[in-house]
Amino acid sequence: MNEIRTRAAQFALDWRDSPGDERQDAQSFVRDLLGVYGITKTRAALYEKRVTRASTAGRGYIDALVPGVAVIEMKSAGRDLEQAERQALDYLNALTDAEMPRWVITSDFRQMRVLDLDAPTEVDPLAEFPISEFALNADRLAFFAGYGVRQFGSQHQEQASIDAARLMAGLWEELEGTGYSDHEASVFLVRTLFALYADDAGVWERDLFYEFLETRTAEDGSDLGSQLSFLYQVMARRPEERQRNLDELIARFPYVNGGVFTETLSIPAFDASMRSRLLAACEFNWSAISPAIFGSLFQAVKDKRARRELGEHYTTETNILKVIEPMFLDDLRDRFAHSQHDTKALRKLRTDMGKMRFLDPACGCGNFLVVAYREMRSLDLQVLTRLQELGGREAAAGMLFDAEDLPVRLENFHGIEIEEWPARIAATALHLVEHQANQAMELALGVGPDTLPLEKVDTIHANESALTLDWTGVVPPTENLYVFGNPPFLGHATRTPEQADELRLVWHRDDIGRLDYVTGWYAKALQLFAKPGYAGEFAFVSTNSITQGEPVPALFRPVLDAGWRVKFAHRTFAWTSEAPGAAAVHCVVVGFDKHPRRAAWLFDYKTLRGEPERHAVSERINPYLVDGPNVLIEQRREPLSPQLPAVTMGSMPRDGGHLIIGPDEHAEVAADPFAAKYLRRFIMGKELINNLPRWCLWLVDLEPADVQRSPVLRARLDAVRAFRLDSRAASTRQMAETPHLFGQRSQPDVPYVGIPKVFAEARRWATCELLGPEVVAGDKVYTCKDPDGFAFAVFSSSAFILWQKTVGGRLKSDPSFSNTIVWNTLPMPPVTDGQRSSIIAGGDAVLEARRLHPARSLAEHYNPLSMSPDLLRAHRALDAAVDRAFGLRGGADEQGRLRALFTAYAKHESPQAELRLTPGRR
Repeated sequence: MNEIRTRAAQFALDWRDSPGDERQDAQSFVRDLLGVYGITKTRAALYEKRVTRASTAGRGYIDALVPGVAVIEMKSAGRDLEQAERQALDYLNALTDAEMPRWVITSDFRQMRVLDLDAPTEVDPLAEFPISEFALNADRLAFFAGYGVRQFGSQHQEQASIDAARLMAGLWEELEGTGYSDHEASVFLVRTLFALYADDAGVWERDLFYEFLETRTAEDGSDLGSQLSFLYQVMARRPEERQRNLDELIARFPYVNGGVFTETLSIPAFDASMRSRLLAACEFNWSAISPAIFGSLFQAVKDKRARRELGEHYTTETNILKVIEPMFLDDLRDRFAHSQHDTKALRKLRTDMGKMRFLDPACGCGNFLVVAYREMRSLDLQVLTRLQELGGREAAAGMLFDAEDLPVRLENFHGIEIEEWPARIAATALHLVEHQANQAMELALGVGPDTLPLEKVDTIHANESALTLDWTGVVPPTENLYVFGNPPFLGHATRTPEQADELRLVWHRDDIGRLDYVTGWYAKALQLFAKPGYAGEFAFVSTNSITQGEPVPALFRPVLDAGWRVKFAHRTFAWTSEAPGAAAVHCVVVGFDKHPRRAAWLFDYKTLRGEPERHAVSERINPYLVDGPNVLIEQRREPLSPQLPAVTMGSMPRDGGHLIIGPDEHAEVAADPFAAKYLRRFIMGKELINNLPRWCLWLVDLEPADVQRSPVLRARLDAVRAFRLDSRAASTRQMAETPHLFGQRSQPDVPYVGIPKVFAEARRWATCELLGPEVVAGDKVYTCKDPDGFAFAVFSSSAFILWQKTVGGRLKSDPSFSNTIVWNTLPMPPVTDGQRSSIIAGGDAVLEARRLHPARSLAEHYNPLSMSPDLLRAHRALDAAVDRAFGLRGGADEQGRLRALFTAYAKHESPQAELRLTPGRR
């Protein structure tokens, strides 16, 4: 920047006495202006570009356009620059996406205005200064030299990163078509990415790589591969090690190092099409990309399907910050905020930041590491800026002799990745974000470390499975280790046999039950921190199934037994990109430490795609991500509360479908008088929820003579017998002796509650029904005998559905009912006769409200967008009655109900369920 400021001062002198005539001087002024920032090639800017004005549809001319960066509009001295700005904005609709600028610059040769079209809301987008003070304001246009004024997650950066990845995908397709080896193509593309970025981002002379391609390679592309290979070899050597008779242009490329160009590759064969693609890529403004976002996208270019969907499946920086902000960034920022006037405290903060080490053991393309590094460097820059304000420029500059004096260094950021390709991208992305941080430092302080030669990133361990690798060989012992990341989203049903073996190995157990694959990373983190010399924190993004149902005790008991507590957690949210059509996974974030007296934070979401709401924790965050007692809920064979009747599975036909009667078969069976008297309404989950017609032959009281007199019964029972005899299962073959009976029978003989196996996530209450014993429940429905309606009322309460959604398992994203893990653990407190009567009355009111609309199915009754006011009122009254039984008063919210439920559970099960909390567990 110092060189740029010197050139800016000279520019101001050169143009001080100019008459300022737009017609005669505009292009010369713009060329000199761009020259201040090293843009000297005519291809970098388009002059007098003809466009159509949006307001008038008339023709106009843009004075100068640097595609993807800035539009420049000149006026003669003394003219209105606001009018010039409006004119420039009027031209923008005529530009392509690739040409669309972020900045609008206007000048009358005396003043200059700079408008940032992508400025965040809290920043003034407009700056204006006299040309005579250009040197003092040179940093306002530093984007021309590749110095990024970057806001994370901006739409401009996201779209630029998507566009850049598509360009790289095109290059990959060309290389793939030539038969170039996968490994060599990976290395070659990473090198090309670095060169493209360096061309625009101020790593070396602007457009040097473009000039090389345009002037040193043949138009037919025949020598492009050999020329690039030679260039890349040159950049791997120090200037004193190079040949003295090198081409002058090639000699201008600096020594890069960092391992980017060191490996020797075979020479790829290119053609004219491939050369054109590469030149087109040079036209793009690579300095606009986000290394974090682009890394995720770049990882996808090798896969044909992923290439088609580029932009739909990357991890947003917002989601990454959900992990690293509450884990360590918030605390560091807090220290900075409280040290604004204390030089000693600020220096101590920098020292402590330098002691921190970071490990992403499933790093992929490095996006977590990239964002963590960027945010740490950004905070360090804020500290240095404040030190400069307190003690003068020399105080801050004196702390920056070279990169070794920086507390936040790439060598502190470690990763494990099972594949080579994303690991290479991770290392490259770290170099790119390091360069951006160096530029930001130089821009703010006037001094900063040189990006080149690169520091070799040998902290990313590639071709290694994190679950079989010893992590102590990845990161050395440290008392300030932060382990974080986003391990694979693989549930117990989708893990491979090899992955199951890995889980058995890391958990040291043969029975891994329903543990998700991600839990292996929890086990490895526990093992690492149990080693001498290691201390710190860990946090992972995981599918929400780890905090629901059967897996919870298997995962959290060893975590809690090792003295860890949940420091922060994001309850269920949709982990997805912000791009249209992106797939979402329902996730949680759970972070652990061993500091029980520090604040804990719980983040909740009103909707899965909504913004998190942060809540201070009054007690502790338990394994179900609830502010309440630290309990682990395991399966029970009978209800915890003696007031709740048992729930059993409905009857299983195991009949090949021959005892079940569909709508198209009903008339035939009903016409047979001997078969008709055995027809009963039959329900499975779909029939229960959607009120669909279905029947069965319920033959528990079958008169043998009726079989002889009924062709329908004879045919169907013969078919059942044949089906069962054909089974491989001995138990089923034995059932052939009684073909008229369901294989397993558990039909209630009194009114009962029918409970579906799965509830829709969006419904506020459970879709249960009170049924008579004449309705036969199949094995996709649970049954609960309920002669007085108390069980139905409990099932229909918010307390129940909240317990179900919190401790029960899931089928995809929908709550999956289990009698052993949900109903039998429901901690219904003892109720008085009066309370029981109030609860039953509340359930009766719900049924009465449903009867007002008898044609509606349960699905229609409980559509959250169209529930009837009567049914809503009835449920709220029922909720109030059930809440009172739990000791809650006056419109309890979700968190209040959850706290009451877990407190009641702890009382029921104490001392078995309430873990004996050591200080480390609270």
